[in-house]
Amino acid sequence: MAREITPEEKQTAGDMLARARAAMDTVADYDQDQVDRLCRAVAWAAGNETAAIRLANMSVDESGMGSREPTRRAKILGILRDALRQKSMGVIEELPEKGIVKYGKPAGVIASLIPVTSAYVTPASVAIYAVKCKDAVIFSPHPASKRTTGEVVRMMRAALKKAGAPEDLLQCVAKPSIPMAQEVMAICDLTNATGGQAMVRAAYSSGKPAYGVGAGNATMVIDETADIEEAARNTRISKTNDYGSGCSADGNLVVQSTVYDAILAQLQKEGGYLVSETEKSLLEKAYWDSEGHRTADTIARPASVVAAKAGFDLPEGKTFLIVPEDKIGKEHLFSTEKLGIVLAIFKYSGGFDNALDMVRRIFNTGGKGHSCGIYSFDDDHIHRLAMVAPVSRIMVRQPQSRANAGHFTNGMPMTSSMGCGIWGGNITNENIHLKHYMNVTWVSKPLPEDRPGDEELFGEFYNSEIF
Repeated sequence: MAREITPEEKQTAGDMLARARAAMDTVADYDQDQVDRLCRAVAWAAGNETAAIRLANMSVDESGMGSREPTRRAKILGILRDALRQKSMGVIEELPEKGIVKYGKPAGVIASLIPVTSAYVTPASVAIYAVKCKDAVIFSPHPASKRTTGEVVRMMRAALKKAGAPEDLLQCVAKPSIPMAQEVMAICDLTNATGGQAMVRAAYSSGKPAYGVGAGNATMVIDETADIEEAARNTRISKTNDYGSGCSADGNLVVQSTVYDAILAQLQKEGGYLVSETEKSLLEKAYWDSEGHRTADTIARPASVVAAKAGFDLPEGKTFLIVPEDKIGKEHLFSTEKLGIVLAIFKYSGGFDNALDMVRRIFNTGGKGHSCGIYSFDDDHIHRLAMVAPVSRIMVRQPQSRANAGHFTNGMPMTSSMGCGIWGGNITNENIHLKHYMNVTWVSKPLPEDRPGDEELFGEFYNSEIF
């Protein structure tokens, strides 16, 4: 049974909330230029190359998860770009044809739950959007990465102070615990929960509005029209980015039989290691425990580390593991979410309907609501997948783990949190971005009456039998 919150923790949370509200009062009259300046200051503190390298190393040293390469720094840059290009106060949108004018206002104090797999990028991402909307944030870090999250928040606070703004716009819980996180969520105005399902469920039960995320099991369809080299290269990029820590990292490939062998060969050229049946059995035992739960010491770890734990040697230069699979279902663990450098590959024969059926069955196993993708130049195939896939986002011919959350080469809103809609138990299908960090007042002016007659509205049922 979880322990109760202590009086000291409750007092600490209350004090943080009071300071956050006072900081918001201080910036209440800031104009758009002043706020944008603060966004730049915060983003530079966390997103300059020197800081990104140091924080990436600090995160790996602390949690053991993820890559030391500061590749996720690009997320901070993209979010800053998106934030600077939008208005967040006063009139933010006008719809003259509807007589509607929308005004943006702060959401309030935000509780931000930070996952162990994104200890420094997620706080920076949340901070940029929150500061843009004149919100305050109380970050609740994962205990396994609290030093990293605490450090990035310290750096952003210093940037705010140097820019002449109240540093208490951004605060971090120094001694994170489940009771403390629950208290912060209960007293703040809004929760942004990025992380595991237990965290998301806690956010939804806090009694306050919350944005959560769903589990990922990203599945890519590769049809007979695909560019083989592009598909394999993008798969490698997505699968190995931060050692597959993100929910968007490719988990499954569903490949048309006529290009299956070519894809398999090209994946191996890209650094994939094709496991044998014996190695597949060893890998399954290492990757999941006896109850089917992912083993923590294989999440977001290098392929060599995972292979060694499984008990087989990995040739030099191999960076991800390819597992041929032909069974789908919760009892077939390689068809579920991987959260690492393991990639399941399925073969479909015949028409595209067979691919769609496999996609449906995979998402019924896990990951419904999150994302899938397709390597195809057949617009009908793309359309048919979009019509039936139970996901919130579909990437076409792109590295899934980078593209889903927004990239400089697509139009998706930049984010570190992705809603999975009703499928995933979330309130929104959208990437959580600027609009989700503000309240909006709709002002409506009168229009000429637009009231169709009964006959037009009821159509064939007008004046029909009354039951």
